[in-house]
This record gives sequence, structure tokens and C-alpha cells, in this order.
Amino acid sequence: MSQHLLLILLSLLFILINPISASPIIQKFKEAPQFYNSADCPIIDPGDDDDDVAAKPIFCSRRAVHVAMTLDAAYIRGSVAAVLSVLQHSSCPENIVFHFVASASADASSLRSTVSASFPYLAFTVYVFNVSTVSRLISSSIRSALDCPLNYARSYLADLLPPCVRRVVYLDSDLILVDDIAKLAATDLGRDSVLAAPEYCNANFTSYFTSAFWSNPTLSLTFADRKACYFNTGVMVIDLSRWRQGAYTARIEEWMAMQKRIRIYQLGSLPPFLLVFAGLIKPVNHRWNQHGLGGDNFRGLCRDLHPGPVSLLHWSGKGKPWARLDAGRPCPLDALWSPYDLLQTPFALDS
Repeated sequence: MSQHLLLILLSLLFILINPISASPIIQKFKEAPQFYNSADCPIIDPGDDDDDVAAKPIFCSRRAVHVAMTLDAAYIRGSVAAVLSVLQHSSCPENIVFHFVASASADASSLRSTVSASFPYLAFTVYVFNVSTVSRLISSSIRSALDCPLNYARSYLADLLPPCVRRVVYLDSDLILVDDIAKLAATDLGRDSVLAAPEYCNANFTSYFTSAFWSNPTLSLTFADRKACYFNTGVMVIDLSRWRQGAYTARIEEWMAMQKRIRIYQLGSLPPFLLVFAGLIKPVNHRWNQHGLGGDNFRGLCRDLHPGPVSLLHWSGKGKPWARLDAGRPCPLDALWSPYDLLQTPFALDS
């Protein structure tokens, strides 16, 4: 019997003896290399090792790049890959702070340990999101994965992150960067824009809302005074100070409450953002969100890149690169995600 076949049989035996529980198992990941600042990076006081993590000066520094992401067991593999890609392509990786948001029902301690094991030098903290805040407002959508309360955490960043954090780059977990995130973080929001993101004005904007919305004489006037275009909420630069001042979380919740009374859209957390912000955001070059690589919300078929340069690849849609790679049915572009995959496979041999 070959060694490979023996390993497979042992793995099957382990699964039979230890049935898979309802909660996803936290996966094991390799430790990433440490990345250092270039000589011209601003110096930020990292704080003492015995300081409370979130109290260290870098967590409130305006010279740091603040990145917010959600964190859960189902998408932890994508999150780890995304973090690695951000650090690898940054000219000042030691000046990046990660603000992770985890559901209150998740094992935050295990998630924190997983990130720390792969990135022992990383400046990060994990905030607990009480999903009951939003669960009562969530309506079912066209894909169950979109109904996860953690998908709505991006609407609550201004409340979850400390007030000293004034600007943040929000990133989904199913993407990788191939450019310096500091360029994206430095996006000029002008005098009054709350957020910036790539806009796609050639998309059929009306399709994001139901006929009940467009046929209502009051609701249909929502976009009357703006040039509303679709934007993807998986990559956003957000001015949290302006968000707080404008009480934008409450505005989003108002539309979600409306959806409970009249079904005005089919997708999950995206339409409320469009209702509040479409036509009012600061446009960002499309290179910063080559989205849709996960295909549509039903079949997740392979897709090509949009024309033009690429700074960020985003597997939005049903198909995720790690799932397709594991199934042995990867799309061609999944090979661009694979080098950032730090998953420690059960059959990996120590070098």
C-alpha cells in the first residue's frame, strides 16, 4: 500500500471517528514571512509589548493605514490570504493596522489565535459584533450566504471601531491586492464625500431594485437628484468621522426596515448602501476592484478580468477560489489567488 493511499485511509478513519460538527473547524495556517518598512516610511510609535493591544499608539495614528475586515471560520482562509497580499505589496507594512470584526457567536479567541499564529508581528485587534443589532432587520435574499449578519458589519464600523479611527479601508475576505494599499487609502474624498469606491455606471442599476420600488411614486424619486451608479461594497474607503456625523448607520437601517414592509430589493447588504450612497460617492479607478471573479450568485461560473490594469482581484459571487481549488475544478484566474494561500494541508511534510 502506497504512503499516499495510507494517508487518505487514515484521514477517512479520522472523519468517521470524529464526525464533523455544525460549527466549522478553525483551519491551520503556515506562518507568513515578516515584512518591513522601506526607509522613507513615517515612523509610528508601536507602543510597549505589555500595553493593551488596542491602546497602542498605532491604533489611533492618522499616519497608519487602517484596514477593516470581517473574520469568521467559514472565510478565514480567504481572510488570511488577503492579509498576506496586503502586507506583501505594501511599502510600509509595519504601518498597517487591521481591525477585524467577528460575530458574537464566533469563537473570537480561536480566530484571534489563528491570525496571530500566521502573522505574529501584525498590529490587529478583533471587535465583537452583536449580530442581534441587525438580525431583526435582515430580509432573505437570492443567496443564503448573503443573509449572514456578519455581511452587514460594514454598516456598523463607525460604532465598532474607536472614535480615534477616522478613515478606514474596508475589504471583503475573498480578494487579494497586487498593489500598495496606501495608494487606495490616500484617496481624496473631497470636501463632503463619506466613502469612495469604483463605480460601474454601465451596469443596469434598475435591476438592483424590484418593480415594487420603481412603481412606487415616492420611492422611485430616491435617486431623482443624483447620477446613481452601481458600486461594489467589498472595497471601500470610508471617512468614519463624516459617517458618524451624518448618522449613516441609522439611514441604512431605515431602508432595511422599509424592506421588511415592502420588498424593494433582492440582494443582501448591497442595496441599502446603494440607496444611501449611490451617486454621492467619490469614484475610484476600476483597477482597485476587479470584481465578479466568483461568477454570479447562482452558478459561480468562471469569468475573465475586466479590461485595464489591476491592483485588486475580487472573487465576489458564488465561486470562491479556495473551494474551486480544493474541488479540483479551478478557474484560470484562481491560480492568481493560490500563491497567497497559507493553508497548512494535512498531508504537508515538514521541510
